[in-house]
Amino acid sequence: QVQLVESGGDLVQPGGSLRLSCAASGFSLDDYAIGWFRQAPGKEREGVGCSSSSDGTTYYGDSVKGRFTISRDNAKNTVYLQMNSLKPEDAAVYYCARGSSCVGTLKYWGPGTQVTVSS
Repeated sequence: QVQLVESGGDLVQPGGSLRLSCAASGFSLDDYAIGWFRQAPGKEREGVGCSSSSDGTTYYGDSVKGRFTISRDNAKNTVYLQMNSLKPEDAAVYYCARGSSCVGTLKYWGPGTQVTVSS
């Protein structure tokens, strides 16, 4: 069965860094686009970025450009979200999701991992 599990969420200070992992099972991750999303309490889900399966192109939301980076480790069937220069407004539950492309619907989602940014 298709499964995605996020990990790596933690409490960090503003300006700190975290690397989130999205571990896939039941399918080969590199056959699919993987998107990262986040949702803070009382807020709508926000797109963070997406990694295309076709050519490895990555896309990022305006609020995280220059600070966040998506990468893939095919051997581990895992996608990473490296988050640098974290801001309090980055605090949210972060989710990864699988889809056929970054522009299409990302149908399968992980349960999320909590990122807290506070001094």
